[in-house]
Amino acid sequence: MIMRILLIEDEHKIANALKKALEQEKYAVDVSYDRDSGYAMATTEPYDVAIIDRMLPGSYNGLQIVKEMRKENIHTPVLLLTALGSISDKTSGLDAGADDYLVKPFALEELLARVRALIRRPAESESTVLIADDLTLNTITYEVKREDKEIQLTSKEYSLLEYLMRNQNRPLSKDIIISHVWDYDADILPNTVEVYIKYLRNKIDQPFQKQLIQTVRGFGYKLKSE
Repeated sequence: MIMRILLIEDEHKIANALKKALEQEKYAVDVSYDRDSGYAMATTEPYDVAIIDRMLPGSYNGLQIVKEMRKENIHTPVLLLTALGSISDKTSGLDAGADDYLVKPFALEELLARVRALIRRPAESESTVLIADDLTLNTITYEVKREDKEIQLTSKEYSLLEYLMRNQNRPLSKDIIISHVWDYDADILPNTVEVYIKYLRNKIDQPFQKQLIQTVRGFGYKLKSE
């Protein structure tokens, strides 16, 4: 599964350099150069990690973005970047809800290591079995069952289903699905997601009474569970 990272940094030179470095590590990276678009992206799109500059221009700075994310129960791991390196500055950043703190200037290798650590952290605490109604997916054995009947999936069908199940009841655009499920440099046709959604529906929905995969008109898809 491709990891998706949000980078909010107003200094274009730094932002572009970090974006290039992260993409070389095969991450999909969205960049915002200002607090307003950054806040909108952080609170409406699913990301695996957010890297946020604390000292964004204006009163609504990076720290406020983190606070609002946590108020809205958005638990995306956050790495806060800042030129402020005192103990009180670090404490205030962590108390606001950041998961890690990196002081500028920093070594690129250290930032990449911290991103990898943040990506690993949720996986260590999550259950190995994802459940949506009567559908189960075991992330260790790759076994998929519905109503206790085993369902055989291709590797790409499995990756797509896993991503849908990790984001149950959340509408996901086709672009977001592509950035998480397909390789970073893969040549994806516009209808590729539609084709694989159809494959999945034929296997996990059509043979059963309740339909779990729903189309969100004009946007994408979601896996609905009670």
